[in-house]
Amino acid sequence: MSGLAWLDPVARLAEAAGGAIMQVYRRDDLDVTHKADDSPVTAADLAAHRVIAEGLAALTPDLPLLSEESTDKDWDMRRQWSRFWLVDPLDGTREFIRRNDEFTVNIALIEAGEPVLGVVHAPVTGDTWLGVPGQGAWHQRPGHSRRAIRTREPEAPVALMASRRHGAEQVDALEAEIARVFGQVERVSMGSSLKLCRIAEGRADVYPRLAPTAEWDTAAAHAVVRAAGGEVLGPDFAPLRYHKQDLLNPHFLVIGTDPQRWRFLHGHY
Repeated sequence: MSGLAWLDPVARLAEAAGGAIMQVYRRDDLDVTHKADDSPVTAADLAAHRVIAEGLAALTPDLPLLSEESTDKDWDMRRQWSRFWLVDPLDGTREFIRRNDEFTVNIALIEAGEPVLGVVHAPVTGDTWLGVPGQGAWHQRPGHSRRAIRTREPEAPVALMASRRHGAEQVDALEAEIARVFGQVERVSMGSSLKLCRIAEGRADVYPRLAPTAEWDTAAAHAVVRAAGGEVLGPDFAPLRYHKQDLLNPHFLVIGTDPQRWRFLHGHY
C-alpha cells in the first residue's frame, strides 16, 4: 500500500485521535505541563499521540514515526530513513488551552524529503483535509460527501492568512507589498494548520509565517496545499524541505498559485 491507498485509513486514525482530544477538551482541567523549551503539552497531546502511534504501527509496521511527542530519535538514526510518518498529534496546543477551537491533528508521509501524503483533521468541527500531491486534494465535512478542492488565483481583495501572535510588524510590511501589487488585502487571523487548509480549498490566497515552526507543524498541510495546486516556499523561494537534522523550519510563504505571481515577495520574509 502507498499513496491513495493509505489515505482513508490515515484519515480514520486522525479522526480517532481527534476523538481522544475532544474527551480531554470537554474536561474542566486540561492537565497542562511544560516541556524543557517551555512549550505547553496537555493530556490531549499525549492521548492523540498514542492513538496515532499505535494505528500507524499496525498499518505500516516497517515505517518509522517522528512525532512532536516522541522526539527522542536522534539524527544518526533519522538520517537512515528514506520514508517515514511525520506527525503533530495536536497542532495548536496554545489554541487548545485557550479553548478557541482552532487546533488540528496533522499526519504526513515523508519520502526523500518531500510530503507525499497529508491529512489534517479539525476535532471540534469534524472537518478533514486530505491530499496526495499529483493525485488530488479533498475536503471532508461530517455527514457530507468528500469533495475535491483546488487553490485559486489571487485577485483583489487578496485574503491574507495570519497567525494570531507572531510576526505582526513583518506581516504588516508584507501586507503593504501585496497591496501594492494586487490592490486591497483582507487579513484573517487563525490558529494551527487551518490557515494552510483555507488556502488549499481556495478560500484564501497567501500565508506568511515569520516565526518558528517545526517540521511536524507544516508537513501534512503542505501536502494538502501542494496537492491542491499551491506551494510552501522557504526564504530561498524554493519549496520547503523535510527530513533535516535541524527540525525547525525557516520562515516560509504559503501560496495558492504559480510562485512566479508572488516572486515580488522574494527577500521580504
